[in-house]
Amino acid sequence: MRIQLCVLLWARPGQADAMAAYEDTVLALLAEHDGRLLQRARTLPGGPEDAPDETQLIEFAGMAGYHGFLADPRRAALSAQRDVTVARTDLYPVTVL
Repeated sequence: MRIQLCVLLWARPGQADAMAAYEDTVLALLAEHDGRLLQRARTLPGGPEDAPDETQLIEFAGMAGYHGFLADPRRAALSAQRDVTVARTDLYPVTVL
């Protein structure tokens, strides 16, 4: 069963570019787990103060791929980089129309 997710990311102060670089790296792993990035957007300066810095729509062919992505040792090896750059992540299951 296909899994579609909306991911909202907030960078730590001054870390938006570093967070984007981290995301570039981990999103490149999606295909190896039957996943794909459907859409990725960055919030423009001057938007609402509480807006996420980045929004992603991601799809996996099934739960096995999603769990494999979460458990990927290359992703885990980057956890320190994630901790330095990402302040908050909200994740929602969605249906892309």
